Amino acid sequence: MATLKIKKGDTVYVLAGDDKGKTGRVLEILREKGKAIVEGVNIVSKSTKPNANAPQGGIIKKEAPINLSDLAVVDPKSGKPTRVGFRFNEELF
Repeated sequence: MATLKIKKGDTVYVLAGDDKGKTGRVLEILREKGKAIVEGVNIVSKSTKPNANAPQGGIIKKEAPINLSDLAVVDPKSGKPTRVGFRFNEELF
């Protein structure tokens, strides 16, 4: 897979889906699947059985992965979503 333009800790803007227009911080990148988990975006409800960590069990809400193509990096200066590119220095080659 090619190098990714989004990394853990980046602030991203959601371009498509039910959460279109929201921004959040990237918590995790799932490189093999081409997806990312973004804080506060794409929240799903999961039913859990009682266990040692959650004695009550019940319904918990957590972030589900979202496709990297549906995300754009937010420019820290302007606060607007932007496209990211790579520029190579010719002197190094």
